[in-house]
Amino acid sequence: MTNTTIGGALLREMFLTGAALLDKNKALIDSLNVFPVPDGDTGTNMFMTMQGAVKEIKECKGDTVAEVAAAASLGSLRGARGNSGVILSQILRGFSRALAGAEEMDATLLAQALKTGTEAAYKAVMKPKEGTMLTVSRMISDAVTEAAVEGANVYKLIDLMLDSGEAALRITPDLLPVLREAGVVDSGGKGLITIFRGFKMAIDGEEIEDYVDDSAAGDPMQEGATLEDLEDIKFGYCTEFFIVHLDESFTEADLDKLREKLNKIGDSVVVAYDADFVKVHVHSNCPGKIIQLALRLGEVDKIKIENMREQNREILETMKKNEKENAVIAVSAGEGIEEVFRSLGVAATIQGGQTMNPSIETIGHAIKKANARNVFVLPNNSNIILAAQQAAELSERNVVVIPTKTMVQGIAAAVVFEADAAPERNEQQMKEALGNVLSGSVTYAVRDTHFNGTEIHEGDIIGLLDGTIVEVGQSVDAVAMALVCDMIQKKGDDPIVTVFYGENMDEENANALMEAVNEKYPDAECMVQRGGQPLYYYYFSVE
Repeated sequence: MTNTTIGGALLREMFLTGAALLDKNKALIDSLNVFPVPDGDTGTNMFMTMQGAVKEIKECKGDTVAEVAAAASLGSLRGARGNSGVILSQILRGFSRALAGAEEMDATLLAQALKTGTEAAYKAVMKPKEGTMLTVSRMISDAVTEAAVEGANVYKLIDLMLDSGEAALRITPDLLPVLREAGVVDSGGKGLITIFRGFKMAIDGEEIEDYVDDSAAGDPMQEGATLEDLEDIKFGYCTEFFIVHLDESFTEADLDKLREKLNKIGDSVVVAYDADFVKVHVHSNCPGKIIQLALRLGEVDKIKIENMREQNREILETMKKNEKENAVIAVSAGEGIEEVFRSLGVAATIQGGQTMNPSIETIGHAIKKANARNVFVLPNNSNIILAAQQAAELSERNVVVIPTKTMVQGIAAAVVFEADAAPERNEQQMKEALGNVLSGSVTYAVRDTHFNGTEIHEGDIIGLLDGTIVEVGQSVDAVAMALVCDMIQKKGDDPIVTVFYGENMDEENANALMEAVNEKYPDAECMVQRGGQPLYYYYFSVE
């Protein structure tokens, strides 16, 4: 786009698209919900809140950004549901205040709107927690403000909202222990980024139907929470209502006093104020007392009280009903390798590899989320086998570690897995598969060394056969070709050769390599797959 401002019509479409994308992904966001309580409704609550905004926006006749934002703010507060919904409404309220009187929005105004929205959200929460959507909103605001000062246009800032938001989301488990323990990112933060992604899609003219959020696929940090015991819900009733027809003597200082009183008998306190009404959200064990306190300020309307323990029970029951007999989880390096594992029915993949070994805790989370009576773990690296075995010992499920030392071995084991077979049969077949495949890899030496009488210098290209260096050279193609020849000769007649090319290689190079192999070995069946793995130029499988 050549323009450097966003008008009211485009802002309207941004809000509508953000709400639609949230609707499409609310189930995923629900599945991440463990904070403040594991009641699995964050995505739904944020969507209901945005639906309120959408209703007002559609009824809004104005065509300025100020009028559209004001409609979104009013509608979101009226429709706010749950802790996350009320916080979202406050972000939109601050957004609207910054745009007051503006016909269009440039980079400076967008940065101010995000800053004001973040400040309003923090102010509404009695005890702000870092590692939540508040953190995500703040980090987005900080990044956008800095870029605006440096002269970035408004469309660049929209891109930055997503990039900085995703970075913020990734660190939420580091800031909030309950997220780390559950193995998820913050659900509210995920919802906020989903809305902002809808903003960008509206600007770029992308269709909602064409977008699939697969960021959670195969990653135990984002696949959905393993819910904690019911006893972990300290305050069982989610209580929401409006205070309307406020007392004539009402001031905003009364809200601060109300927040303090609510915090003494509950948590997740969010109190939001608009011109003529107050929205209250609180978790407590005595909703009647909450309402009595509110009646001192005005009349109470649209009361909603939900039993979160019952919501938790329902989710747990659903999880039990959906429990599988058998499942496989695999350590994976590279998006292409992950896709291969998913196509073979692997329930979850864990990011890991030669230089990034997952912890016992991470493997344990993946075992839980597999939601199966029998879980088979593919470490796919000799350095990860012990951690996998320890995670298995700590698990309450029947966990079998298949001692795969390479990604190729892991794929071979996954191929023969049978979802409905007895665990003993699966274990036998998967272990036997390891002996039927040769694993090769091409990488580079990180330091000078000697191996089997061969001098190896830092930067040399090396080819490994089942973990042993068998080829050394200066050319990736030459070493790769020599390695494949070694593997075919060792395997024998009619080999099946598969190459997985890494993140620093392309399909054209891999195809050329396999064509050369076919010329030399006409009986070989050669296949090319995108691996996307770091550090290794190629993985080879010869069966």
